Order: sequence, then structure tokens, then C-alpha cells
Amino acid sequence: MHEETSLTVGRVKRVLAERVRPAIHSARVPLQIAANVLPGEPIAPAEGLALEYQPFEAGSMWGPAWGTTWFRVRGEVPADWAGKKVEALIDLGFDQNMTGFQCEALAYRPDGTPLKSINPRNQWLPVTDAAEPGSAVEFYLEGASNPVLLDYHPFLPTQEGDIRTSSPEPLYRVRHMDLAVFEPEVFELALDLEVLVELQAELPETGPRRMRILQALDDALDVLDLQRITETAPDARAKLADVLAAPADASAHRIAAIGHAHIDSAWLWPVRETIRKVARTTSSMTALIDEQPDFLYGMSSAQQYAWLKEHRPEVYARVRDAVAAGRFLPLGGMWVESDTVMPTGESLVRQFSHGQHFFEREFGIRSKGVWLPDSFGYSPALPQLMRRAGFEWFFTQKISWNQRNRFPHHSFLWEGIDGSRIFTHFPPMDTYTSQLSGSEVAKASRQFQENRVATMSIAPVGWGDGGGGTTREMTGRAARLSSLEGSAQVEWKHPDVFFDDARAELTDPAVWVGELYLELHRGTLTSQHATKALHRRAEQAVLEAELWATTAAVRLGAEYPYEELDRLWETVLLHEFHDILPGTSIAWVHREAVAVLTQVVADARTLTDAATRALAGEGERMLRFTPTSVGGGRALGAEFADDASTGSAPQKAESLEVGSLSPSKGRPETGSLSLSKGPDGIQLENDLVAVTVSPEGLITSAIDRASGRDAIPAGRPANLFQLHQDFPNKWDAWDIDRYYRNRVEDLTGVVSLKASVIDGAAVVTVKRAFSASEITQTITLRPGSRTVLLQNDIDWHETEKLLKLAFPLDVFARETLAETQFGFQRRVTHVNTSWEAAKFETSMHRFVLAQEDNGFGVALVNDSIYGYDTSRDVDGDDVTTTIRLSLLRAPRFPDPETDHGHHVIAVGLVIGADADIATAEGIRLNAPSQLVRGANEVEPLVSVTGRGIVISSVKLADDRSGDVIVRVYESLGRRTTGSLSVGFEHTGIREVSLIEDELDSPRTGGELSLHPFEVRTLRVARG
Repeated sequence: MHEETSLTVGRVKRVLAERVRPAIHSARVPLQIAANVLPGEPIAPAEGLALEYQPFEAGSMWGPAWGTTWFRVRGEVPADWAGKKVEALIDLGFDQNMTGFQCEALAYRPDGTPLKSINPRNQWLPVTDAAEPGSAVEFYLEGASNPVLLDYHPFLPTQEGDIRTSSPEPLYRVRHMDLAVFEPEVFELALDLEVLVELQAELPETGPRRMRILQALDDALDVLDLQRITETAPDARAKLADVLAAPADASAHRIAAIGHAHIDSAWLWPVRETIRKVARTTSSMTALIDEQPDFLYGMSSAQQYAWLKEHRPEVYARVRDAVAAGRFLPLGGMWVESDTVMPTGESLVRQFSHGQHFFEREFGIRSKGVWLPDSFGYSPALPQLMRRAGFEWFFTQKISWNQRNRFPHHSFLWEGIDGSRIFTHFPPMDTYTSQLSGSEVAKASRQFQENRVATMSIAPVGWGDGGGGTTREMTGRAARLSSLEGSAQVEWKHPDVFFDDARAELTDPAVWVGELYLELHRGTLTSQHATKALHRRAEQAVLEAELWATTAAVRLGAEYPYEELDRLWETVLLHEFHDILPGTSIAWVHREAVAVLTQVVADARTLTDAATRALAGEGERMLRFTPTSVGGGRALGAEFADDASTGSAPQKAESLEVGSLSPSKGRPETGSLSLSKGPDGIQLENDLVAVTVSPEGLITSAIDRASGRDAIPAGRPANLFQLHQDFPNKWDAWDIDRYYRNRVEDLTGVVSLKASVIDGAAVVTVKRAFSASEITQTITLRPGSRTVLLQNDIDWHETEKLLKLAFPLDVFARETLAETQFGFQRRVTHVNTSWEAAKFETSMHRFVLAQEDNGFGVALVNDSIYGYDTSRDVDGDDVTTTIRLSLLRAPRFPDPETDHGHHVIAVGLVIGADADIATAEGIRLNAPSQLVRGANEVEPLVSVTGRGIVISSVKLADDRSGDVIVRVYESLGRRTTGSLSVGFEHTGIREVSLIEDELDSPRTGGELSLHPFEVRTLRVARG
């Protein structure tokens, strides 16, 4: 039986490959080709069509890396093709690599109307359904010769990832550009054979359904004349009709298919190429919508629609028509498919608000769910933010990539740090680029974790990552699988409808609590530090520009820069895309990201400077503008600071040789500071802490004076730089594999060490050199501060190395508290289970805290770091918790010089900390006060009372009413009460949604009663 099955399957596969598929186009004639190779960047289609063209022969090479070649293609329909369906067949030099990872093109008619894209899996263009002999054919191709960076030699370093270093040699050879007759019956026969041969492979080996399919396949091939495929294809199809007509079982799994083309907004191509990828893909998808009456296509990312509108309005017009018809579906409600681990809470809010407002403005619709199939893990703050932004469901797929643990659900409720829950679905197909193959469809049925109580899942269908989308072959498979015995049922369905049906069916879903941690791609928290650091600064700079522009608008009647702030936010949001901020794109992308984000910071500061100067008025007194709601001083306002440095005067420094320092004489008085040499090294002391720095520049003691506790365990110095070999099994910029810990070098060598008093602060400067790199670290303690600031100036030129900064702490911490959006997440420090062991590299925002139960704690704050690891050691009665911050990496793919160059990274060791102190210190480090000359103190527009309540942002309302929006959150994970005070004339305070929508039953007034980690958005109506 097995031998007969094998013979039939082998027969079908050979006939299909060698006879049937080649016969889909039965007759061909070559077209005439002319070309124009652009010397620089792409041009508008109207310019491309007007170029001067030179003759070009099929078989010729074309296209250097990142180049654009315009082709003009002409021909004439042969006389004997009358009434036939005719297509153009284009092979630009394609191979079997995936669509979107090599050359591709967008075709235009002579009048500039876009036709559809050309790519390896979509090599045809429509010409006519009924040919008229002698009729002229003419079209133009905008060919993009993007280099293959991944599929040929995965993860090998390449200089092709930047136009500045790529080769000028042509990459591709045009194989043919032909006019051809399309044979519909042969095309349908090919699909019949494909679907059935794939289906039988998934059925019980000797079951009757499989046997009947195999017999039908044999019968079909028996009547198919291999020399007369076109003429005998109908007879062969007739032999398959009965097995294709057998309906699906009543209990068959149901698959909601949605056309899809995950298009990375940048990755192995620059942003400028993504703009063209979007145009190519959407041209093809709108054409497929016109051809297939049941087909639905979904695309996320408002940014990509905005690119179409700006750069390809003729394509955008077709998209708008398809959206209006309910066939082209804007998904996700976000500006881009962003990373969700590293952006601030405010950034995620703006992802939602800018995305939803764009969709509403352009199409009159809102997305009901968040669509993020490919981001690298998901913050536990997300459920609350999605719900408060008005979303009802969440979709992703990436957690199926876990290295160690299989996620136990496909449809479930996801609960966040505040207790909010959102209905969530993972496709059991384990892909967001389904082809609707037999193996994929069977996998969805077999793997669906909720099979006992539910019957349905989603399948995003189409080529993705580099775009391409759904093909006519996929829609043909879907039609055959709509009800087919032995298979899941496939139906094109809007995700909103799927989620409504799934929730109705699954009345008591399982609950997953906490982060959706991806057990893979842990290196994305560290790779491309310059991009991450500038992004963090850009986020804060735009928030400050909003705050001070709002203050100037309310206090002075100044014009609020809506358009400029929107532009800045949308630029920041773009760079939160899940292959930009995580550091996994080519060198070109990160080179541009650094330049663009640097300009965002500069532009935001220009807005801030204009507002603060106007608020301060003319004068020579120094004013301290404080942009945060924590700490002393006039928070969110400005007060006189006449004793402050102007910032332009040189620092007052007293350099002291270590050997000449005098021992400290007694405990410093309040606000005082001492710097001395003791028997164990240099001692830095103030009224709160006493710190010892060894001759190796390590912190050997850090005493909290109030408790007498030393944060550093004896014999285990902190502030220890450690260098690891970092060569993961694959996915270089993405992954840190567990075995990196097996090889480590402690960087204890010192080139120089000196102590100084600079502007009233005690400073120790340590210089280190190792391999090809250098570190200059300044260790600073100021009066009245419990934070030892470690400013690390690093000149990094390593290869395949990971730099960590280790802090062994004399703290018995059962868990760490790591800041995330609008709060923190708790992570245990043990590895009792495989789930905990897999989290050997985890995320934080501005702080991570190790604290004993209701007792002594130590925090590490930072200005640009996201990755850390934790370990716990027991030596007798002593328990040590070690936290190591991940500073820099040096992977070679896709950017061979990742992180090379100069970096400044600030870290603060906060001695005697709790969550309140850690939150405040993290905010202060990232949002310092600014000094401005002027004459007027500035009263805050708003202020809050209540322990743990933090003001996240102050801005004018998006609807341009002039109302003030204030967002607050509870930061400590406990219930609290407080109040919002408003320092200007207003007519009321009411709660609105996260994206400023009115609520059905809003809470009103300034009294605040917040649940743990609750986020509230308040609208202050101006009178």
C-alpha cells in the first residue's frame, strides 16, 4: 500500500512540475525591451515614464545594489491569438528565494496607471481577457535591484547593506519578457492537483478518504495527454471533481483567512525602499480584489498608508476605493507595527492615537484590534493601554518562535500588570505568511490548543516581510478549501468578525498573566545602542516640547505648534518599528535613524527653547525649568536658581592626587560632601551614603547611612565591566544565546585613576583599555544624593562581543522590579521552572530594583539601556543578588560594524532604594532640569498629590479645542488616592480615553483614586 501511494504521489509531483505548470502559458513571443538606468535615487513615476530609453536585450545584466532601472516593454498580439486571454511574463532574474528579498518591480501603463507588482512569485501582468490580433502592448517597469542579504548565505557579514559600501556591479540578468497565452483550465488543474496531493499527505495512511484521493489523482493523470495538456485538462479535472466536491466534516476546524503582506517598515532595506514596497504590494492586492469577489486583504500601519498618499497618490486612490468597498482592511490602529518592549508608555499611546486618528480621518473607520504578528515580545503594560485606547482584541504570532517552552494557548485572555484583560489570539499555523498549503492547514487543526472548547483560528495569507502579498494561487486554494472533506474549512473573513465569533464561542477562556516574553531575540534589547539612546532622548525631548508649548499657550496665549509636534511624534513612532529600535536592520537604516533622531531632538529642543524663553521673559536671573512631576523644585514649572551655573562657564575643578588625600574626618553634615583616601581606596561620602572605590576603580562598599547596610557584599566588588564572547547560533543582531556566559573576561585593568572635586561633587575618573576599545568612567557623588552616577564614555571597536556592567548586591531579593510602561514588572530571581530559566536576559526601562521583602533595596537607573540579567548566589548564610546591565554588542549581521564607535552611557547606583525612590531617580536621570535666563518664575499648569502618582504628559488636546490633556499613572503597584490641581481658569475636569475619546460615564473632578498601575487621561476644559 505504501509503495502504491508513493508511486502515485511521485507521479503527480513530476507531472505537475514538468508538464502542467509549464503549460499554464501555452504560447509565447518575446517583447521588445528598452531601459534607462538611474544614476541616483528613485524618481517619481511620471518622470520615469518620460525618460529616454535605450535598447535592452533579454539575457543582459542589470541593476547594481539599491539601484533603479526603468524598462519600457512593447509588443504586438499575434494574429492567431484571437479571443485568447493574454498575459505578459516577466523574469527579472528571479530565483527561489522568498518574495521581497531580491529584485522586484512595479508595472505602469503608458498613462501612468499602476498595474501590479512583479516578483518571484508573481511574474505575470494582465494584458487582455480576449485578444485582438495585432493590438499593441506597452507598459513600463520600475525595477528595483535590491541585493539578497539573507537567503543565499544566512548571517554572513556583508557590505551590501549600505549604498555607501555596496558593489556597483550589476546583480541580476533578465531571463525573459514575453507575451503569452494564459490557459485557465490548465491553471485550475494545477491547483486541483496541488491541493489534493497536499491534503492526502495529511490524512491517515490507509484511510478511505486518502485512498480515494489517490485513486482520483491516478485516474486524472491517466486521461491527461502529456503532449496535449491544454486540450485534455478539462477531462483530467472531471476525474477530480467528486473528491473535490466532498464537503468538510461538521467538526472540521474553521480558518478565518485574511490576505496579508507583512511589510517591514525597514529591515534588510532602507525606509525609502519600503515606500516602494508598499506601492508594489498594494497595487497587486487591489488588482486581486478586483479579480476575486470574496477576497479580503488587511494591512496595518498608518505610516504605510501615509507614504502611499504622499508618494504614490494614484495607488492610494485605488486603496481608498477598496477600503470604502470593505475589501481592503486597515488593521491594528497603530502608526507602525512597533516594538512594544522598549518604547515608553507615552510612545505607545501615540502609536495608537496617531494610527487611529489617521484611519478615521482618511477612511472614516477605527481599528477594533491591535495587529502585531512579528514584534519581539510584548510588555505586560499593553493590555491596559489597548483597552483604554478602545481596542477589543490583540493578535500576534511571534511567541510560537519560543526556543524552549511551548505557549499553552491560542485563544485566551491576556492580563496585564494592572489586572486589565484583552482577548488575544495566536494563529496555530505558527506563521503570518501562510500559503494555505496542506501542511499549514493541517497544522492549524492539529495544534489548536483550544480544540476541546473552540473551533476557529486565523490565517494571515500572503508573502511577507518584504511584501508581495496574496497570489491568485492562494485564492484558488482558499476556494477549494472552503469545504473539503479531510481539511479545515477556509473562509475569507474580517479579523473583527473572527474575534466576535471566537469570543462568543469561547465563553470561559484561559487567562495568561504578565508579559508575553519571547524566548528568542534577546539581543534586540542591546544591539545598535546609538539608535536606542537617541530614541530615548527623542521621546523625552518631544514630551518636554509639548509641556512647555502647552504652558506657553495657556499662560501667554502663544500659538501651539500642532503640526510640528505631530511631525516629530510620527518620526519617533516610525523609528519604534520592530526592526529599527531593536537594532536588527542594515547599516543604512541605522545610519539614517541616528541622523533623523538627532534632528528630532534638535527640533524638539528648538520648540522648548522658544517656549521657555517666552515664559521666562527678559532678564538675567537663572531659572530652573523642571519637566517632571517628581523631586524637589517647582515641578512642571520654573523657579529662580541664582546659585546655579549658567552652563557656559567652565567647571570648577580641584584635581587631587589620590596619595595626597586626607582621611575623612567624621560623618559629613547635612548637604556636605567629603572625598578622601582610606585604607581600601578612595572614599566618597555625603550625609546619605558612603562609597569606597578600589584602586581598580571598582565599588567595594556602598553604605546606606540611615540603616548602616552595605549594599556590596564583601569580596564581590560592583561596577565590574565584563566582556563575553557573543556568537549566537543564528540571527546575530537578534539573539543572545545562553552559552555566552561560559566565557567571560573581567576588565579590571586600569590605565589611570584620579580623584577630583568638580562643582561641589566628588568625582573619580577611571580609564581602562582592552582589546581595541577604551572606557573612561566618571564616578560622581553629589551632596544630598543617594545615587552614585557612573558616566561611561566608551570607544567600542569589538567583534562578536557583549559588554556587561556587573553589580553584586548584598540583598536577598526574591524578585527584581523592572520598569515598564506606566509601572514595573516583577521577575523572580530563581529558575525553578523552564519558563523562568528561559528569561536569562530581560528588559527594563529607566530602572531595575532589587529589594528585600519590605526592606533594604538597591536600584540601578540608566539613560539608554534596556537589557539586564539577574542571578542569585548563596554562600553559607549570605545571599547575593547580582544584576548585570547589558551595555554594548558587536554582531556582524546585518550590519557588520554594529555599535562600533563612541557611546556615552549613564548608570546610577541608588543605595537604599525602594520603588518610589527608583522611579524618581530614573525619571530625574532621563529628564534633568534646564537653566534659562529670564525674569519670571513660572507656576505649574497642573500638579498632583498622592504617593506614587506621576504625571506622564501635559499637552493640548488633539482636537485643537485648546483643552489641556493630563495623563497620570500610579507607579508603585498599590492603591492610592490624591488630587489633580489646576493652575489656570477652567470649567471642569473629566476623564477621557487614552486617545482622548469621550467616555460613556466619565469620572469628573480633580480627585484621584487609582488602582495599582492604573493610567488615567484627564481633560481640563478651558473657560
